[in-house]
Amino acid sequence: MPVHAWIWWQQLALVMAGGALGAAARFWLGGVLLRQLGTGFPWGTFAVNMIGSFAAGFLAMWLEARGPSAIYWRAFLMVGVLGALTTYSALMVECLLFARSDRQGSALGYLAITLVAGLLLVWLGARVAGAVRAPSW
Repeated sequence: MPVHAWIWWQQLALVMAGGALGAAARFWLGGVLLRQLGTGFPWGTFAVNMIGSFAAGFLAMWLEARGPSAIYWRAFLMVGVLGALTTYSALMVECLLFARSDRQGSALGYLAITLVAGLLLVWLGARVAGAVRAPSW
């Protein structure tokens, strides 16, 4: 098998493993927040998207100086874990459900706060990573 094919299969395995962890974390956190805070606001989706925004900004900067190992870290952490943890599609469905009910204002508010907070957290994650940048591996 050519080396590039082997690297691709390794990355795919890491994406799958990270995706399993990210999906499990999303399921767990969504359940915890649902039990603790109720159904008035989609706290689970909001929380994972905010956590994911910060982590994406942090990892984008942190992985920058990782050299050849960065492709494996990106596959596992960014594509796998964060790809499964965060969910744009659930955000959109929840906005649709708000809009179709008597809570149209909640749809716009939820979307606005998610986008603004997500942008702030991705920026903050990148800044934190820049401040704690570890030596290259």
